[in-house]
Amino acid sequence: MPDFSRLVANLRISKILVVLGFCAFFSLSAGSKDPVSASTDTKIEAAVDHGEKHGGTHGEEKMDPGKMILDHISDAHDWHLWGHTSLPLPVIVYTKSKGLTFFMSSKFEHGTAAYQGFKLNEKNKLVWEDEKQTEAIYDLSITKNVAAMLIAVLVLLLIMIGMARTYKARQGKAPRGFHNLIEPLILFLRDDVAKSSIGPRYESFMPLLLTIFFFIFTNNIFGLIPIFPGGANVTGNIAITMVLALVVFLTVNLIANKYYWKHIFMPDVPVAMYLIIIPIEILGVVLRPFVLMLRLFANITAGHIIILGFFSLIFIFGAMSPVAGYAVSPVSVAFTLFMSLLEMLVAFLQAFVFTLLTAIYIGMAIEEHHHAEHH
Repeated sequence: MPDFSRLVANLRISKILVVLGFCAFFSLSAGSKDPVSASTDTKIEAAVDHGEKHGGTHGEEKMDPGKMILDHISDAHDWHLWGHTSLPLPVIVYTKSKGLTFFMSSKFEHGTAAYQGFKLNEKNKLVWEDEKQTEAIYDLSITKNVAAMLIAVLVLLLIMIGMARTYKARQGKAPRGFHNLIEPLILFLRDDVAKSSIGPRYESFMPLLLTIFFFIFTNNIFGLIPIFPGGANVTGNIAITMVLALVVFLTVNLIANKYYWKHIFMPDVPVAMYLIIIPIEILGVVLRPFVLMLRLFANITAGHIIILGFFSLIFIFGAMSPVAGYAVSPVSVAFTLFMSLLEMLVAFLQAFVFTLLTAIYIGMAIEEHHHAEHH
């Protein structure tokens, strides 16, 4: 049974700061004096009211499934809750002329107004109100994806710190309740992923592997929940998968031993083939994390698009004929539910594959010479 007691060492102050930070963040968001407006992150209900968002009357403009899906899988400066209600998020902008500027996203009135010289364009990106202004804008805002990621991290902290306390208080005893569900996952990653892929030094990399797996898995699951605090497309954001891949790339290449680099720059092939083999090996070093980034991004994004596509069939057929809309609804809902269940499996598989490949790359980087000769 793994010992989680080390996880709680010297973390009491950190836990208090994390909880206080989240409380302050949500208090600031909820306490904004500006009216809470409709979100630009259009869920299905907001997309039906798309015409009103652009100044038309309710129902005048038909639903655009393509725009609705793209809006859903993209990031936003507020978090749609229901109907015309959304949670404004902090906008933090740095420019050379204005310095650091802070305000709530409700000031933009879901893209119809400008504030302090800034506005949201049609892609929900922060730009200058004056289109002639060319000064660089550094957007450090707490967007929907960032907020969702912080919520997932907080949930993971609460779960793992709770497990650490339980193990410390019940040494030698079996876990209970929800912890009994988490422990087999940890043991599976330790025995079937880390040990088999890395070898005797696997324990040094368990914190990294567990962090990667549970971070991806938790965000994947939250992304499938259609209501707050779910629905954000965190791991379907290529910037986030790029950072994860960059962490793997740096880890692998910083810990790599001389045999790893010898295999790349002095492979056991005739010298005449170096001009072919060495560029391929160097390309492989770069492509491995690049493929990690694309695989996670593409699979999660595709899942969201398919689910929303099936659901959109109701509105597409309904626009042609109310009878057709009612007729296709049971089939559309059935396919949507089926894909949602399938995406739950994909949520686990993508986290597992990312973690497994990370462990394999680490194992390749620290493999000893006698092991290399054996293989």
